[in-house]
Order: sequence, then structure tokens, then C-alpha cells
Amino acid sequence: MARRKEKTPECFTVEVERLDQEGRGVAHHDGKVVFIEGALPGELATYERLRNKTSYEMGRVTAVHRESTLRTKPKCPNFGHGPGSCGGCAMQHLEPRAQVAFKEKVLVDTLWHIGKVRPESMIPPIYGPFWNYRHRARLTVRDVAKKGGVLVGFHEKSSSYVADMSECHILTKNVADMLKPMRELVAGLSIRQRMPQIEVAVGGDGRTALVFRLLETPSETDMERLMAFGREHGADIWLQPKGPESAHAVLPENESALGLTLSEFGVRIAFKPTDFTQVNHALNETMVGRAVRLLGVERHHHVADFFCGLGNFTLPLATRSARVIGIEGSEGLVARARQGAADNGLTEKTDFVARNLFTWCEADWDALWKRMDGIDRVLIDPPREGALALARVLAATDKRPARVVYVSCNPATLARDCAVLHHEGGWHIRAAGIMNMFPHTGHVESIAVLEPGPRPEKKSDEAEAIERRIAAQGDDDVKMNLPQ
Repeated sequence: MARRKEKTPECFTVEVERLDQEGRGVAHHDGKVVFIEGALPGELATYERLRNKTSYEMGRVTAVHRESTLRTKPKCPNFGHGPGSCGGCAMQHLEPRAQVAFKEKVLVDTLWHIGKVRPESMIPPIYGPFWNYRHRARLTVRDVAKKGGVLVGFHEKSSSYVADMSECHILTKNVADMLKPMRELVAGLSIRQRMPQIEVAVGGDGRTALVFRLLETPSETDMERLMAFGREHGADIWLQPKGPESAHAVLPENESALGLTLSEFGVRIAFKPTDFTQVNHALNETMVGRAVRLLGVERHHHVADFFCGLGNFTLPLATRSARVIGIEGSEGLVARARQGAADNGLTEKTDFVARNLFTWCEADWDALWKRMDGIDRVLIDPPREGALALARVLAATDKRPARVVYVSCNPATLARDCAVLHHEGGWHIRAAGIMNMFPHTGHVESIAVLEPGPRPEKKSDEAEAIERRIAAQGDDDVKMNLPQ
């Protein structure tokens, strides 16, 4: 059989114009947009074409002939843009404060291009630590004989393979120091090929939990090795035989050991390592404080916190207001949030409800308004899908809070929801800004402050166009990287 001939790489040299929402350089070649991994604005760079579509190309940088003044040497040896590079970071080659400026531009551009809205003012960016900030991570485990045995780490860029990591500068230092020992630990287990993942969670006081995802019951010797590893490295050992709800600490006393402290409000939130909590604890504490201040909460106010989770915002808000209700889709999380309120002595000032917020309607809002005897302030902190149903209700109702603060992990759905509120409900986007929750990645965490204004008498052309776009796309994530 004839040996398959390797394809000769196609390389082209271009002027890089800007960055896209994923931190890739954007250029033009033969009338098409080109997205180039590893290229920065203002650079003259050569890229290898990886994908060639009708209206755009994808590539990765192979040489930089004129460097940007903002280019910097990556701290991590696993960082890069070629085969085998770690996918945990996308922008270590860009000076950290320039990353923040880039994310602020992404927010402003996305609000305008998707929502046709502009904030009246910009909130100064929130910074946190640039390194060793990541308190939560899911590390993939693979036994790869061709690479010398067990690998533990993030996936390679645009690949299902595991990066060959021996160090990491975004994980907390104690977890990064465990990477090599974890590889040795798993290599010595009888079930090393039946352990696909290790989830890591670090509490506010540095307490660390390791959750081993199991597809087979560990032997007695395996358990002895796992527990010895925990003792040596100061980590609680958890096992997860099925879904996230099956995760449990081997030692029952460790079940409630992890906690997140919000010292400004005197609140501590206990969490399990499989719970959703913000990965960057230092920035989360700053974010919560800013959100509460932006809401302008006063002692007599009634507040609603949508997508409340464990009460990251609900419990601090309860220390500053008369009453807060947290609404969340998961019965389990609602029960845990109630326990958190009890642990912090806030039961009398809080209420929690389990409700699907993606099907929220005016009748739900009216019932909530009646239950709370009016709502003065609203905080919204949805997942990437955004809060379209809630935005439509707030745009249509006559029962309007005086202010809304919307915390977003996806500028595209924030723009969509702000567009509905503004063009259909007359809400003003008073201010918006970004929070650098995930340094060295393209992830943009943002916050917006909205206040009600006169509702338009008839739907504007922008509102009609946005509604058509939403109908065409459904309520799924808005695409952020369509070539232009």
C-alpha cells in the first residue's frame, strides 16, 4: 500500500490588525478574515493555515518579523500555540495589563455589535492576582505509554489529548506542586486506566480537596495509597463513582471542610469541591463588594438575587438590606444556600426558592413581587446562557426595581439581554466594566448597572432586528466569533 503523502504546510505573511474574543490575532488575506493563534495587533507575522473556509481562515503563528511592544515572554514552559501546547491559557504572550484593556474592548464592542447598546460610563476594571489564582480545576488523567506513562493536566490546545505538564503557574502553588506526585500516585494504582479525572478545589484558607473520578472500585491497596498521598500533601481525599452528586469525602469529617470567606461582610460559605464557585477567590471577594455597592442597597430594601447558587451574593446582600430572596434552578443548591444562611445567622433575612429561570414569566415575577412586598433591587448572575427570559419580563413589566446589577461570564449573552431591556423596556445601561477573573485566558467576566427609563411606545428597528436574531438562534449561546 502506498504511503500517504504528508501535506506541505501553507504559510502566509500578514499585518495583524486586532484581537478577537478568544485572544487570537485578526488579519486579512486574499479578501478573507484570518484568525491567528499567537499573533498580536501591530505585528508582521507569518502563519500556517490550519483551516480554509469560504469566508475565513484559521491559523497559528510560525514567525513574528515585527513584534508588538506588548508581547512578553510566557512564564510557563507548557504555553504555546503549536501541537502539544497546554490549553489552560491563551494569552501568556500578552502583557497582563494589556490583557485587561483587550477584555474591556471586547465588552464594549460586543455590547454594540450584538446589542446596539453603549454603557453611559465605564467602571474601572477589577484586578486580582495574575498568577497562582486558580482555586478550582478539572485535571484530565490518561495513561499514555508513548509519552512515558500517566499524564495529569489540562487538555492540549484544540485537542482531546492531555498536555504533558510538570508545572503550572495559574493553579495555586500547593496544587501545582502536586502535579508530578499525582502522576506518580496514579501510575501506582491498579485502576489507573479507570480514573479519567481529578477535580481540585482549594478553600479560602488553603484547605485542599482532590476528587478522584472512578470508573472502577479501587482496591484496598489503592485506597491506602490515596490516603497516604492526602496525608503527605495536606489534601482531603474524595471519591466520585458516578455523577457530581455521588462525590463524597473518604473521611466524613472532611465533608464540610472547604469554605469561601467574604470578610467584608463577615460571611463564610461552605462548599463541596464539585460545587460551582468562582475559581479566583481574591477577585470574587472584590467583585461581590463592588456589586453590592453598585446596587446601592440600603437597610430597608428588598432584594432579589437570580441564579443565586450557594448564596455568593445573597448572603452578603442580606447583611446590608431588610430582606433578600435567592432564586436558583437546583433544589439541592437551594437547600445548601438555606444551610449557608443558617450557618451565618441570616435565616430571618433570607428566603430561597427553586425555580427554572430559563422559563421565567410575568406571572412568576408578579408572584415574587407580592411575596417580597415589592422589590427594590435585583442582582442577576447567570451561566453562559444568560438570562433572556428574565430580561424579557423586566422589559415588559410595570413592576420595576429601581436598579439591576447584571454579572456576566459571557459578554455575548449580556449584550443580547441588555438589548432586550434597553430597546424593548427603556432600561438605561448606566455603567459597565470587566473583572479579570481568568488572567491569561480569553474569558471575559463583566458587570453592568441598569436603571429603568420610559418604555418605548413602539418597538424600534433595533429591537425588531434583535428579536429576529434571537428567534433564528434560539435561546442558546450567542456566537461570538462569526467572521466579519
